[in-house]
Amino acid sequence: MKKKWWKESVVYQIYPRSFYDSNGDGVGDLRGIIEKLDYLQELGVNVVWLSPVYQSPNDDNGYDISNYRAIMDEFGTLADWEEMLAGMHQRGIRLIMDLVVNHTSDEHPWFVESRKSKDNPYRDYYIWRPAKDGREPNNWFSFFSGSAWQYDQATDEYYLHLFSRKQPDLNWENPAVRREIYDMMHWWLQKGVDGFRMDVINMISKVPGLPDAPVTSNSRYQFGGRYFINGPRLAEFLQEMKDEVLSKYDIFTVGETPLVSPEDAVALTHEESGYLNMLFQFEHMEVDVDRGATTRLNLVPWRLSALKQVMTRWQKGLEGQSWNSLYLSNHDQPRQVSRFGDDGRYRVESAKLLATFLHMLQGTPYIYQGEEIGMTNVKFDSIEEYRDIETLNAYRELVEERGLDRQAVLAGIHAKSRDNARTPVQWDDGEQAGFTTGEPWIKINPNYRAINVRQALADPHSIFYYYQKLIRLRKENPVVVYGRYDLILEEDEAIVAFTRTLEGDRLLVILNFTAGGPVFELPGQISFAGQELLISNYEVDAAEPLHHLSLRPFEARVYRLSGA
Repeated sequence: MKKKWWKESVVYQIYPRSFYDSNGDGVGDLRGIIEKLDYLQELGVNVVWLSPVYQSPNDDNGYDISNYRAIMDEFGTLADWEEMLAGMHQRGIRLIMDLVVNHTSDEHPWFVESRKSKDNPYRDYYIWRPAKDGREPNNWFSFFSGSAWQYDQATDEYYLHLFSRKQPDLNWENPAVRREIYDMMHWWLQKGVDGFRMDVINMISKVPGLPDAPVTSNSRYQFGGRYFINGPRLAEFLQEMKDEVLSKYDIFTVGETPLVSPEDAVALTHEESGYLNMLFQFEHMEVDVDRGATTRLNLVPWRLSALKQVMTRWQKGLEGQSWNSLYLSNHDQPRQVSRFGDDGRYRVESAKLLATFLHMLQGTPYIYQGEEIGMTNVKFDSIEEYRDIETLNAYRELVEERGLDRQAVLAGIHAKSRDNARTPVQWDDGEQAGFTTGEPWIKINPNYRAINVRQALADPHSIFYYYQKLIRLRKENPVVVYGRYDLILEEDEAIVAFTRTLEGDRLLVILNFTAGGPVFELPGQISFAGQELLISNYEVDAAEPLHHLSLRPFEARVYRLSGA
């Protein structure tokens, strides 16, 4: 495979509202990021993905954009943004911005015009339809509960919104819309942006006619994904974007693409013929998802073999053709140590284990803010303490409309709410965790006195320094980036083990995903003459024979094997 800077990078995602507040208003901001750039440099990351900082009424925390070329007042100014970018570039850190172009805010000037009249020049920038039999144009549900259609009295029609009713979907069938978007992308790239993370980019093409979805539940509204995910003109639109914009810069592009297969990913991201560099797929994020539920709050136990199967399918399915993006948490997902590890007794060990798992796979790893100190899910007592629109809408639908047990729904929220990832970064054990001198926009996780950056930087054995070492190993060992992945112990429900091979260089990764003490038996087909321990999350006798290892709770080891 071709060597590329974005393959060799480690990305750090900043959710700016919750990162660091520089002015005491309780909201993280750009100057707060500027103040923490040395921290990111010390960690060793070389790309930052910045969640939206554009002007927005904040119905969905910035993913509802009212002006693509202005900065949200709470976050600062364009001059602050330029200073932040310069500070990153001075430290060898590139910046990718969130590109949110499936929808805008209903306060965007295009939509303000669009809703005025049916013959307004901007009418066709969005997807408008008359009522059908006195009801919505079709039966699709919104990802944020209820119908995907909103009635607008001014013109007696409905507009489509796959997310919040304040996030009307853009009409990509209109060439004028696409031109506006490409112009805006050029504007940011000419300011020095190093690429884009593209929000729900595989939803931009809808099936003509917008048919009703098949009825698969007794709910009033149904999932219409087959009519707006990986739609008929998606490849055409992305090819045009590549021709008009992306091909003209040396940049990094990653598309957020729900419900894609490895085959879809290869078509969209193939090294020679693809449109984007990589995708975020969600298959591994669904190992604990209840398929029959209309919200993601339902809990089902997950099996390690299922996680291994998904990761292996993507590792092998893209091998030699496309590139994986590697993540276990982000602003839309629960904290990884609470979901896939043990956020109690073995929090430190399991956080290190998960980091080892992720960073030793083939692909580009993404670190979500706070992950590097082992931040956990939060359990707020009351729904009033939550801020996420998806969480609040789901609670209202499940408790107030459907009469489900409040405590059961709250248990699902404690496990799955997006606000788990959105509590502020815990910088120290002082007032408000050192995040702000004011009242934070969302409450701090109460465990901040034990889990914080100051404590992590003072402890040479902390999760932070373990991440730092993993990042360094990646930079120093091409096999970690480019080596072939091969799974061993496929069916084991306690241990994940795999090799990475690049020419004569071979690594063996051994991971115990349990609080028990399973024994690792090295398969007979793996022969070697020598071993070197590269990293582990416990003290290890580096010369201990590998053929029969008793593993400790959440133990992780990576060896270099030499000789045949």
